[in-house]
Amino acid sequence: MSGSMPFVRRSHCCFILVRLDIHPAIEEISMASDVRVRFAPSPTGKLHIGGARTAIYNWAFARANGGTFILRIDDTDPTRSTDENTQIILRAMRWLGLDWDEGPEVGGDFGPYAQTERLDLYKQAAQQLWDEGKAYPCFCTKEQLEADRKAAQERKDPFQGYQRRCRDLDPEEARRRIEAGEPYVLRIKVPEDRGDVVIHDAVHGEVTFDAKELDDFVIFRSDGTPTYNFATVVDDAMMKITHVIRGDDHLSNTPRQVMVYEALGAPVPTFAHISMILGADGKKLSKRHGATSVEEYRDAGYLSDAFVNYLALLGWSLDGETTIIPRDVLASKFSLDRISKNPATFDPKKLDWVNAEYINGMSDAQFADEIMVPELHEAGLIEGNVEYGEDWIDALAAIVKPRTKMPADAVTVAAPIFATAETLEYDEKSVNKGLAKEGMGAILDAAKAALEGVTEWTAANIDAALEPLPEQMDLKKRVVFQAVRVAVCGNMVSPPLGETMALVGRDDCLARIDRARTMAL
Repeated sequence: MSGSMPFVRRSHCCFILVRLDIHPAIEEISMASDVRVRFAPSPTGKLHIGGARTAIYNWAFARANGGTFILRIDDTDPTRSTDENTQIILRAMRWLGLDWDEGPEVGGDFGPYAQTERLDLYKQAAQQLWDEGKAYPCFCTKEQLEADRKAAQERKDPFQGYQRRCRDLDPEEARRRIEAGEPYVLRIKVPEDRGDVVIHDAVHGEVTFDAKELDDFVIFRSDGTPTYNFATVVDDAMMKITHVIRGDDHLSNTPRQVMVYEALGAPVPTFAHISMILGADGKKLSKRHGATSVEEYRDAGYLSDAFVNYLALLGWSLDGETTIIPRDVLASKFSLDRISKNPATFDPKKLDWVNAEYINGMSDAQFADEIMVPELHEAGLIEGNVEYGEDWIDALAAIVKPRTKMPADAVTVAAPIFATAETLEYDEKSVNKGLAKEGMGAILDAAKAALEGVTEWTAANIDAALEPLPEQMDLKKRVVFQAVRVAVCGNMVSPPLGETMALVGRDDCLARIDRARTMAL
């Protein structure tokens, strides 16, 4: 078929005969020498954990190799792709800290970076294959295709794909049918003598596909839109992608995509198909296992660095032992040969542990500035017109940080300190166990007397005043300090008592003990 039948959509789902000039980048596609990778999400929903891990691996591989990380929006599904979803993905990428070198909001030499803006390029690439006799129009209806499939089954033909009914159609007949407005698709012509398709996958090793199982698949639909396996290859080839790192659910697409690369005369990139992420039950991660989108974890208070660290470990390891891998280490040490073939299991408890490790790895000042103070302010514990000294804030951070796994924990831990003797809430179980017992009133009386003698209200002096009481009263230390802790903090679980009381202040501590005395026996 000559080049006089390009792809410009007609209102009734056919094409009119208008010649499109072949884009220079399509005429000669060559592989870039530097590493170029891409993350190409479809904006049909939020960015989920699996997609985020794919993005992390692409970003880290580019950074570790001094390469280019491209963000491309594969928005060719008109019924599900939305601008709102695109913005959600971009916000998630920014929160993850995965800065892209080319793509939306950044630009680049190989744009546009949204598939809906690249339709003419797909048409030109398809035109090139048609001109070169590597693709052909197919007029088979759904009914014809189904009849051919059933016939192949009945005769027990091992190949039951498209039977190539239109492959050798006379060009003039094809022209007449197109001019008459008959709908058609464009199919790629898989060489009949093509041997097995062998993929040298960086994760799975050598994977072989029987070329006899490949039919002449559709690359352009009758409505004038490209199929996924065609559009993604045109994009990757024109953007000079050197490595395609993606989920192994795309592995079955790879032999067809190789056929497109070869037809275009483009180098085939290195593929690396990463395993699925499973839930604790061994099934593919889904909403039934809990939160699945990046923004849900962001809103829950997880730190970006911790979240990236944990997702990176779902299928990759630095050395088989190290768990905490800072972003700069990930960006310098990531390699494809450390990716596991086996599916990874998402463990929320392990994520919580990693998050806590990142929080505890902060300096007290950083923790106060980035987590504690914002959380306390949002909870209304720190009012805008109340000033707290820097030393007081630092002292609070020092006792709150070790007890904080999630940012919201800072509020739970610090809340009793910001209460007053009148507003402090007492935990009923703690009161019953620590105060409402015979002899607890005497303990509080002795504690108050000892504390009234403290002139310089510091944690060390408070501890020194309370320390002799158990021996003086012939009681276990736990019993005495538990009663004082419940009286001052409202519960039996709090940061170190002396440090907590120093932050509460002398007068309010004594007033709290007076209030608790009414509950003690």
